[in-house]
Amino acid sequence: MRTFNTTNIPMTDRIKKLKEELYRKMPEIEVDRAVLITESYQQTEQLPTVKRRALAFEHILNNIPITIRDNELIVGSSTKAPRSCQVFPEFSYEWLESELDTIEFREADPFHISEENKAVLRKIFPYWKNKTNSDLALSYMAPEAAAAIEHNIFTPGNYFYNGIGHVTVDYGKVMRIGYKGIIAEVQEELNKCNVYDADYAKRHEFLESIIISCNAVINYARRYANLAYEMAQKCTNPTRKQELLVIANNCANVPENPARNFYEACQTFWFIQMLLQIESSGHSISAGRFDQYLYPYYKNSIDNGSLTREFAQEILDCIWVKFNDLNKARDEASSYGFAGYSLFQNLTAGGQNAEGIDATNDLSFLCIQASMHTQLPAPSFSVRIWNGTPNEFLIKCAELTRTGVGLPAYYNDEVIIPALMSRGVTLADAREYGIIGCVEPQKPFKTDGWHDAAFFNMCRPLELVFSNGVDKGAQISIKTGNVEDMTTFEEFYNAYKAQETYMIGLMVNAINAIDTAHSERVPLPFLSCMVEDCVKEGKTVQEGGAHYNFTGPQGFGIANMADGLWAVKTLVFDEKKVTMAELKDTLIHNYGQGLSPKAAKNATQEVVINLAKAGKSVNESQVADICRMFLTGEQDPTKRKRYEEILDMINELPKYGNDIEEIDMLARDVANIYAKELEKHKNPRGGMFQAGLYPVSANVPLGEQTGATPDGRLANTPIADGVGPRQGADTKGPTAAANSVAKLEHGRASNGTLYNQKFHPSALSGNAGLQNFASYIRAFFDQKGMHMQFNVVSKETLLDAQKHPENYKSLVVRVAGYSALFTSLSKALQDDIISRTEQAFNA
Repeated sequence: MRTFNTTNIPMTDRIKKLKEELYRKMPEIEVDRAVLITESYQQTEQLPTVKRRALAFEHILNNIPITIRDNELIVGSSTKAPRSCQVFPEFSYEWLESELDTIEFREADPFHISEENKAVLRKIFPYWKNKTNSDLALSYMAPEAAAAIEHNIFTPGNYFYNGIGHVTVDYGKVMRIGYKGIIAEVQEELNKCNVYDADYAKRHEFLESIIISCNAVINYARRYANLAYEMAQKCTNPTRKQELLVIANNCANVPENPARNFYEACQTFWFIQMLLQIESSGHSISAGRFDQYLYPYYKNSIDNGSLTREFAQEILDCIWVKFNDLNKARDEASSYGFAGYSLFQNLTAGGQNAEGIDATNDLSFLCIQASMHTQLPAPSFSVRIWNGTPNEFLIKCAELTRTGVGLPAYYNDEVIIPALMSRGVTLADAREYGIIGCVEPQKPFKTDGWHDAAFFNMCRPLELVFSNGVDKGAQISIKTGNVEDMTTFEEFYNAYKAQETYMIGLMVNAINAIDTAHSERVPLPFLSCMVEDCVKEGKTVQEGGAHYNFTGPQGFGIANMADGLWAVKTLVFDEKKVTMAELKDTLIHNYGQGLSPKAAKNATQEVVINLAKAGKSVNESQVADICRMFLTGEQDPTKRKRYEEILDMINELPKYGNDIEEIDMLARDVANIYAKELEKHKNPRGGMFQAGLYPVSANVPLGEQTGATPDGRLANTPIADGVGPRQGADTKGPTAAANSVAKLEHGRASNGTLYNQKFHPSALSGNAGLQNFASYIRAFFDQKGMHMQFNVVSKETLLDAQKHPENYKSLVVRVAGYSALFTSLSKALQDDIISRTEQAFNA
């Protein structure tokens, strides 16, 4: 029987100081990278794109300022100031150019930028006009797909404006052979190239670009070695002087050469993690199975006496702090969907190995302790649970959950492994999956998954059913008939399926256009050298060089759709208490509650257009009256009373999340409609589309762009998050809610599902609370649920934090597939978290 050392190690003062320094100032936008890549691109316009990318990476690493912060044991920073970010104009820049003077004052994720740096960016941006990746992507996109984006049916903003990210590279290989070893492997492939080979030109340029990139990284690490040595010579504190000398020694050896011990392996990891995010602006660069590839170095260093468990913990704590030092700026609209300065750097522990044997080890427990110590949003710490998971590991995870930081997220091997195998992943590879970004499983360093490729709002096709494909006066979708003429629920439901199928096709077009643009305009040779089979195939990741290729857009709004369809079926067709014309009118008028100014303007525009089509004109005064009606909910008293009666009837109906078979099966069908349709499509890299069912936190901003829905949800309010029930609709306790969610076919959504729950802290108090919680997770997973994550915080605490943010600067909560500082979130997102049902095991 295996035993684990679960003794808690106290957090050191060093970690407290590093944390304090992180949040001392607002994050800043720095411009060094933008200047350097522009200089390089101006000098290499005659060269192939992949070579230009490598030379630009080299120019950046040779010249970007480097810094070693006070108290650091692990070094490497992309910016001079903590939590700041660089700019990536080759992907997109126009959004930043338009927001330079406002980005510091926006509600979600503000950044300071000096007037001097604004001037620098305004000087270099003109070079990139019509040369960005987003420019090329838009040119490849079908006009109707671009129109669907404009009308907020779906949004592919992640990769449209940024790098792809969402990958785990082979950290372990670099630790084993160093970049010197990778260069040797690439050189061997180069030696096999013959000038008469059909693919000689592209293969040769790609392989040479890898060598340029790896040598640039080696030189970059040497810069840190020299800086540490120089700082040591000037340091008067003997303890810090010795630390700097060790840092210098580490950076002189790795990542050029194999890591000689645990400390060097950790330094290797961090250089890779940080440099991937200098090469590209993609987020969700995830650490993968951190406790597996680092464990041999940990065990060997412990066994030979060169490492204590206490120092190993301090090194890990330093890495956990460093995760939070990385940052990126998004456009204002995207910042609401990803609020909290998150980069979604997911780190996985636990689970089983390729042979199906439990892989939990002592380092798995130290990872939990690092999250307990730092209490920071990053990394997004995930744990794999299966029938062979040691109970002490699950209990230790529960202790971390009890702290209230929203970590860890729990994943079910018994569902995810078969799900990946159904997509063509081998059994051995599937057993070694790690979590990417929010909740997406993939085989590390073999997969280009294009997770988070787009957000698909399932409620919008339902709106198009009621409007017969019209939105804001424009025919943006197919005509499925007037809802008033539909005589059966099946006819209505089939119209929804038709609208959604059409829009999924447009989403696929948009995503594939962006995918194609990335392969042509921003290939990533450094990333590609650490992903199988890129070197062997002579292709970058963006060109399809990875062993496994997928595209994973996520749909959300399952609970709204299930409850809404049930309301239509029950009230309109079964009981005939409401006519379809009444329901349509009720939704247009938002149940008599009034619309937001933007929604009122759009609704008024539609009314005016429809009147014009009917040959009726309206003057400015009448238009103003119509708009005021939408704004205030002013209607004829009789009509308003009827709207409110209909809302009351809908609210009294049973809801998804209460273990009611008929409604839960409807939710399952809604999810499968989306997933099955996506499976029919292919991407330009030769892979298939696979569904995810989660919104990150886009359910809030995209809800603001969505009208009233027949589940009783008011216009411009959040859509249900993930696969869970609507906020407050799960009234029969956590087990009933989990039973409903478990009935979804989670394995079909192989790009990941997300289930949020919120517990009152008393539910996990004492040893009994921890045991009950662990049993609850196992019960949900026994029913084939895929994922669970938790907020353990009282509603009163959240409300007080909203009112007095100065008293809760370190309050971390689970938002969606990530955690964030509560006070850094927009009010709308804070309200969404507050509104989630507060569960207890005695409910």
